[in-house]
Amino acid sequence: MNPASPASPHLQLKPRFRLQWEPAQNAHVLLYPEGMVKLNLSSAEILKRCDGTRDLAKIVEDIEAAFNTENLGDEVRGFIGEAQRRGWLE
Repeated sequence: MNPASPASPHLQLKPRFRLQWEPAQNAHVLLYPEGMVKLNLSSAEILKRCDGTRDLAKIVEDIEAAFNTENLGDEVRGFIGEAQRRGWLE
């Protein structure tokens, strides 16, 4: 599957991962049985949208609207690709 394809299926976190706000970290984190990943704001915003209801094109559109900017597609696709490589998404 090519994550850059607008026809990509809807993206979602794999069941073993949980995205949540962690007050002790003052950040969103991705929890999984072996540990935790502290996320920056943009990474958390992208993963929040990987809820099984949006494809990549919609996620890019939502992120650009949330940050009131354009041309974030390459960055969002790059992060999604890395998240897929790390096994966070299905």
